[in-house]
Amino acid sequence: MPRASIEASAESAAAAAAARLCDHPGCSASGDYRAPRSRDRLRHFYWFCLDHVRAYNAQWNYYAGMSSAEIEAEIRNDTVWQRPTWPLGGRFGLFGARVRDFGMFGFEDEEERTAKARKRPLSEQEQALAVFDLTLPVTFAALKARYKELVKQHHPDSHGGDKVAEERLKIINQAYTTLKASYFPSG
Repeated sequence: MPRASIEASAESAAAAAAARLCDHPGCSASGDYRAPRSRDRLRHFYWFCLDHVRAYNAQWNYYAGMSSAEIEAEIRNDTVWQRPTWPLGGRFGLFGARVRDFGMFGFEDEEERTAKARKRPLSEQEQALAVFDLTLPVTFAALKARYKELVKQHHPDSHGGDKVAEERLKIINQAYTTLKASYFPSG
């Protein structure tokens, strides 16, 4: 029984479509093609013949009569399918629950990020670069200039035989040897 009602409604819709005439004034052709009546009533249609629907669509502008700010707002609203949106991370609940984002969205504090970054021990080359206060890429000339500067600054003779300065110079020499062997093997 329900199947007959579905078939009957489909037949009545087909009969109505066959009897529909073109909505263009003075046209007696069959109105087989629909076109929206206005921007505000997109679900209400004019029914045109093929020639008139082409002409209507060629001259119809959805954004006609809107300012550039209204057009921009409409486009932005359409990018999310006209659904409400919230800023990412803006809805944590009533108690401000902490969310772990694993460094993807920037929710964590700067202290947490630096603590995570420090978990991995520095390699010999990274330690040596830290001694010289340099970052990659490093040229041999820059390394040598920085080495000479640090040697003059921390040499024990310029500090009256200070043991701390002597230990610092040993660290500088070791770091220079490491960087030279790692990045400039022929230098």
